[in-house]
Amino acid sequence: MWALLSVSDKRGIVDFARGLLDLGFRLLATGGTYRALREASLPVTYISDFTGFPEILEGRVKTLHPKVHAALLARPDQEEELRALGLERIGVVAVNLYPFREAVARGASYEEALEQVDIGGPAMLRAAAKNHLAVLPVCDPEDYPRVLEALREGPSPEFRRALARKAFAHTAAYDAAIAEWLSGEKFPEDKFLVLRRVSPLRYGENPHQEAVLYRVAGEEGPLLAARVLQGKAMSFNNYLDAEAAWNLVSEFTEPACVAVKHQNPCGVALGETPLEAYRRAYQADPVSIFGGIVALNRYVDEETASAMAEVFLEVVLAPGYSEEALRVFARKKNLRLLEVPALAQGPYLDVRRIRGGVLLQDADTLDPIAPQVVTKRAPTEAEWRDLLFAWKVVKHVRSNAIVVAKGGMTLGIGVGQTNRYAAAKHALKTAKEGARGAVLASDAFFPFDDVVRLAADFGIAAIIQPGGSVRDQDSIQAADEAGMAMVFTGVRHFRH
Repeated sequence: MWALLSVSDKRGIVDFARGLLDLGFRLLATGGTYRALREASLPVTYISDFTGFPEILEGRVKTLHPKVHAALLARPDQEEELRALGLERIGVVAVNLYPFREAVARGASYEEALEQVDIGGPAMLRAAAKNHLAVLPVCDPEDYPRVLEALREGPSPEFRRALARKAFAHTAAYDAAIAEWLSGEKFPEDKFLVLRRVSPLRYGENPHQEAVLYRVAGEEGPLLAARVLQGKAMSFNNYLDAEAAWNLVSEFTEPACVAVKHQNPCGVALGETPLEAYRRAYQADPVSIFGGIVALNRYVDEETASAMAEVFLEVVLAPGYSEEALRVFARKKNLRLLEVPALAQGPYLDVRRIRGGVLLQDADTLDPIAPQVVTKRAPTEAEWRDLLFAWKVVKHVRSNAIVVAKGGMTLGIGVGQTNRYAAAKHALKTAKEGARGAVLASDAFFPFDDVVRLAADFGIAAIIQPGGSVRDQDSIQAADEAGMAMVFTGVRHFRH
């Protein structure tokens, strides 16, 4: 019986071929795969010698031949007809497809990308997968060892079905990438999100909810590339909180620390060192940080790790850790420690699910502000630094959102209230006396002047907000009466 090998990804193909020869298969191969097997001194037949028909059109047509597809599609009960035609069965097909997605990612021209659209490969894989009770379709080099093991023992129907499912998923994802590329649109008429399962999770947001982590094919994400250095497996809520923390800490070029609880920041601070940034973020809300997620955008040393180890934390994220820091954290066996290789940067699509549908939007990663001072008094240099700091933070807080900050540190955060006044009241009361001389950021405009007057009562020195209300002048007048500076950004940052 024949085994047909035609792979772009040649990892493990020689060892797989040797294993097939040991099991009594004869090898049949195309192009580069044929050359690789010949260089390994393995007996192999070229596809044109098998079909009796040469490759034509610069290799575009080589496996699209009745001898190939009859050998793949003949059912077990059609063996007699196959032999009467002088044909022999192909029992194993190892095919992975031209690297189309990789070609597009590296900036291939339209013509170059078209040449990476595989036709014969998907046709052979689909034929073998359809006829999996007689033919084993193999599309993943990682499966070679277990395919050989199954062939030695006799493949079970369940194993055959699993390979068939994988083959159809492989070709479906491939076609989806081509369709997306041909559309040339961010939001095409047909949008394909190909998801690959990474791992099951213990449960979802609550124990009665089942949950799984998937990776979006063709996309990269810092959190998915992170190394889990210690601790329990990440949970559904851990992933959401860790993503929120890493997205925010990635906003800063200075040493920064972000503490997150329930996808909202509870303490954010800058510092000269990671230790100072952590201590200030802890000081911002020493109650809410308990059981939270902490992210730093700098390497963690022993002193910083020792300070963090004094508090119960669920997850710590950083670009790296010293050996001494790892030894400190090792004493916290349940603490999940993540080494994240890259900051969260660049645009991506935000996906929200509703019953029977999906909402897609650009994620709010850009901040095209052109700050405009609208009051008689302009912010001081120190106030400008705090205003821009608070503005970065408020973008990551659930709306209605208010952030009070001073000296590169949050003092109070109003999260997800149903009216802006309530959010401001919560943030200012949390800041207490610290609000005097601090700044306030709002994710959306003020429909009335009540928040400005409340801020004045607490001694806020400057405000940053989008502007755009029909009653903006009321807020500007209230700020001028209080001697506050106010800046409009022209950009709103709702997070529902």
